[in-house]
Amino acid sequence: MKRIVILGAAESGVGAAILAQKKGFEVFVSDMGQIKDSYKQMLSDACISWEEGGHTAEKILTATEVIKSPGIPEEAPMIVALRQQGTPVISDIEFAARYTKARMVCITGSNGKTTTTSLIYHILREAGYDVGLAGNIGRSFALQVAERERDWYVLELSSFQLDNMYEFRANVAVLLNITPDHLDRYGFEMQRYVDAKMRILQNMRAEDSFIYWDEDDYVPAEIAKRQPTCQLLPFSDEPQAGEAACGGETVNVSRPKAFSIAAKELPIPGKHNQRNVMAAALAALCCEVDRATLSAAIKSFPGVEHRLERVAEVNGVTYINDSKATNVDACYCAMQSVEAPVVLILGGKDKGNDYEQIRDIICEKCRALVFLGADNTKLKDFFVDSPLPQRDTHTIEACVAACAELAQPGDTVLLSPCCASFDLFNGMAERGRKFKEQVKKLQVTSNK
Repeated sequence: MKRIVILGAAESGVGAAILAQKKGFEVFVSDMGQIKDSYKQMLSDACISWEEGGHTAEKILTATEVIKSPGIPEEAPMIVALRQQGTPVISDIEFAARYTKARMVCITGSNGKTTTTSLIYHILREAGYDVGLAGNIGRSFALQVAERERDWYVLELSSFQLDNMYEFRANVAVLLNITPDHLDRYGFEMQRYVDAKMRILQNMRAEDSFIYWDEDDYVPAEIAKRQPTCQLLPFSDEPQAGEAACGGETVNVSRPKAFSIAAKELPIPGKHNQRNVMAAALAALCCEVDRATLSAAIKSFPGVEHRLERVAEVNGVTYINDSKATNVDACYCAMQSVEAPVVLILGGKDKGNDYEQIRDIICEKCRALVFLGADNTKLKDFFVDSPLPQRDTHTIEACVAACAELAQPGDTVLLSPCCASFDLFNGMAERGRKFKEQVKKLQVTSNK
């Protein structure tokens, strides 16, 4: 019997373990940290052996194949040892795709992935498709494959997931953009990060479709280098011959079918979201969604939690949760979408960020800066010459209190931190939820 070892026992790892056992493999799960009780229960219910708090080499190095959590870097000692002895190390996405005949709509990019993925999934559901949502969002892809067969999956794919995908094939692939992100994971070499994102193209065939932002700094040149054989569907702000465009007052598609929608009818704000809608519309048309359904589905899209999410208005100040903005470009897009003066919350675990990109827009739009993180030294040093009022905070309670003090009626307090959240929180979702909780408490206090 072949032996599968899963490294990392969170959503993706536990799902992969259950699928592997269902397919007849001997399965062992190992996690360097502590496994959540809910996942322990799932593993125990399935009679799958597991360990936490460290890796037992003799139980791992005997694996026929290893499924690695996306969060584990290639430089981790156990991964190095596995590579040295020639043991295949793959992602849960690669593994699960072996056991489904579903068509794959895959979305990657430095920014906009979750909004675009969620919108495509919403459109396909509204169109009556039998579709699952997975990848870097939703429930485990592998667990869904283990439960039942579907016709379609919409997958949000991070660069970390793409790193360990080899034979996986996307039927429709969307590459929204490539901007500096996760450079700490790629040796601070931008080309390594670019190469990871471009892996979404691998294995695509002539009948498949690749949708991409034609004004990106990297993607057009990479396409010219790689010369993919699939159908290329670029989009841009300004109309080009044969291209889709989202500039001006309408979002327009010319192929694979003609489609347009007025920008004022879009339910999500900002120029960047026009681009996300453009990409989603192209993907839906490639999936043969009819135009009437597509238009209605776009208009009914509820948006995404932690992405330009309006929380409340307190004392005339609007509070917006954009905790998903974990890089500089995402923060820039969020700032563009806000017209009022901004009290901006920045900070967290720096990923090799260059804050120069947002210097001018901060000078133009911000009333004040509030730093939130365990160590805000880099931010403080970068903005040391800024005339804007600044506060240095290390808890969400102190952060929101500082924002309330600095903001004036008519202002917007924007949590768009540019950084990962793992210094103070368990993830960007917890950071966003904690922010919303504090704003709600502030609202209750102000109403007394």
